Amino acid sequence: MNANEILFRCSALGYLMVDPKDKKQNISETTKTHLVDVFVSNKYNRFTEIKGKQLSKGNDCEEDSITVVSLITKKFFKKNEEHLSNKYIKGTPDLYEGSDIHKAEVVRDTKSAWDIYTFNRAKAKGVNDMYYWQGMGYMALTGAKKCFIDYCLNNTPYYLVIKELYHEGFNHDQNTPAWVELQIIANHVYDKKTFDDYIHKRGVNINTDEYSKAVYAGFVEVPLEERHFSFEFDRNDSEIELLYQRIRNCREYMNENLFI
Repeated sequence: MNANEILFRCSALGYLMVDPKDKKQNISETTKTHLVDVFVSNKYNRFTEIKGKQLSKGNDCEEDSITVVSLITKKFFKKNEEHLSNKYIKGTPDLYEGSDIHKAEVVRDTKSAWDIYTFNRAKAKGVNDMYYWQGMGYMALTGAKKCFIDYCLNNTPYYLVIKELYHEGFNHDQNTPAWVELQIIANHVYDKKTFDDYIHKRGVNINTDEYSKAVYAGFVEVPLEERHFSFEFDRNDSEIELLYQRIRNCREYMNENLFI
């Protein structure tokens, strides 16, 4: 096996496109580190275990995000399950518009924010490089002319909220105060019905004290239109060719330094 056989995942293309500080080099140190991981995965069939509450929510809320995008755009979308590849890259766009995925006019990728803070921070920052290159890869694979990165703010699944409450318990000598639990639940849900449902499941007494009553009374719903935003950008064939050239450079580096 050699690096010429490796297809790079669209979701990780941003690692390849970090410009080297030393302009005499074709690839950056960040890229080289990523290539070592790619090498290990491909040669030894090992995979780093990526775990975390943000990833868990993203996976569990994928259908919720698709529903949000459908409601906001007033277009029906369903999850694309077809994996695509060419001689450089591979990936699975979440959503598309067009007769089929191979003749897509638009591709969309959904991102489910961990909470209302990360959601609004992402909105203020603009599209990050990882998602930009992921979208460019998807357009290269499908022929699409436009890409949307859709950020959605979904209610956090109950089991993840329970984990947050569990960890909070270590900060208290006795039981976590009811008002603290109510605030944690409120931080993770965005409609009153779900707020009440989680409180009931948890068995929190909202009348324990004045603080609890205040937290409950002060709950603010977040309208659907404020729980979604998107970044859009057009296909850029020059950028795609730049991506392919970087991959050729990466393969050359891997063959000379890793597959030896």
